[in-house]
Order: sequence, then C-alpha cells, then structure tokens
Amino acid sequence: MERQIITLDDIRRNDDVRTYISKANEQMNALGYTEHGFRHAGIVAETAGRIPRELGFDGRLSELAAIAGYLHDIGNTINRHIHCETGAVMAFTLLTKMGMPTEEIATIISAIGNHEEELGAPVSPVAAALILADKADVHQSRVQNPNPMAFDIHDRVNHAVQQSQLRVDQDAKTINLELTTDSQAASVMEYFEIFLIRMLMCRRAADFFGYKFRLVINGTDL
Repeated sequence: MERQIITLDDIRRNDDVRTYISKANEQMNALGYTEHGFRHAGIVAETAGRIPRELGFDGRLSELAAIAGYLHDIGNTINRHIHCETGAVMAFTLLTKMGMPTEEIATIISAIGNHEEELGAPVSPVAAALILADKADVHQSRVQNPNPMAFDIHDRVNHAVQQSQLRVDQDAKTINLELTTDSQAASVMEYFEIFLIRMLMCRRAADFFGYKFRLVINGTDL
C-alpha cells in the first residue's frame, strides 16, 4: 500500500472516525460521564497540536499530536475500562487503512495508549502533549446531565469551571492550566479530590518538556 500524508482534516472527515466518536460519547453519556464526543475531541486535538508548536517542535510532530488528540477516546466505543488500549488498537486499524506510515502510526497509538493516569506516562513529545491537552479540558460545557440536582462530583466540578486555558509560558518555562470557577458551585477541595492524580500526570508531562506545571484557579497559584 502506498503511504499517505494524513492530516487532522482527513481524520475529521473520515466516516468511521465520526461514527466511533459519536458512539463512544453515547456510551459515556449512558454511563453518566461528562462529554467525550466531538467537542472534547476537537479541543484536545487543537491543544495537543498547539503545545509542540509553541515549544519549537516541527509541524509534522504537532500534526501527529493533534491526530492523537482527536482519536484518543475512541476506545470508549467498546468500554470505559482499558479504553486507552482498545482505542490504540482501533486507531492502528483506522490509520493503517488510511495509509499512514507505520512509524507515524506507532507514535500516535503509543500516545493514545498512555494518556490515562492509571497506567500512562509521557513517553514521547506526542504523548506528553496529549496528556496535558486531555487533562486540561475541564469546563461546564462538558456536563451532559440535564438535572443539576443529580450532579455527581465530576458534574459539579466541571459545571463550576467557567473558563479554562492551557498556556505555555516560554519565558517562565511553565505550562499553566488557568481556571476561572464559580466557588459556590464546587469547592477547590472537590476539584482536588477528583483531579489530583490527573494534575500529577500533567506535572510529569510538563517535566518531559523541561517545563514546570502550574495550576491557577481564580488567579491563585496552587
């Protein structure tokens, strides 16, 4: 098979990819999780692609990070459990079918397989960018539960976040997750209860690039 230069736009237009992302979010919604559909895929893709560019990596690596970001949660089509591993296998099949070079496929599926905090690690620039982008997507628009009285802690924390920005500060050598939250909707302690492990993983990902990770909530450096 002739190998092709596959872009993020190619991935977005692929009917199989669109079906898997849609079905993955349907299952996550049925299980009571926050949004894991096209919105999340698009934001993670944009952020994962932007981080390497701002850190001076070449354009193709940034494109691979964006593709990994768009595909990273398709394993939820099968089951939330080990969705990183199943998603990596699904991405392997999709990208092979599309004709992407093997070395690029390996980079992407490694990142997908390492993006979750239980077993994952920033094993490459693409994997580190994906980790940071995925964990930074906390926002009220992710809440799918229409009944505020039935919110669990994940719903409350996401619903409280009014603005979220992941910013690379090249001068200070920091990668900053800056949140504006409604402290009446969820406490900072609740945020840490569910996100502490994720933030520690972000710290390891930032360390991979030689940067420090900072969490800033309502202007306060935590």
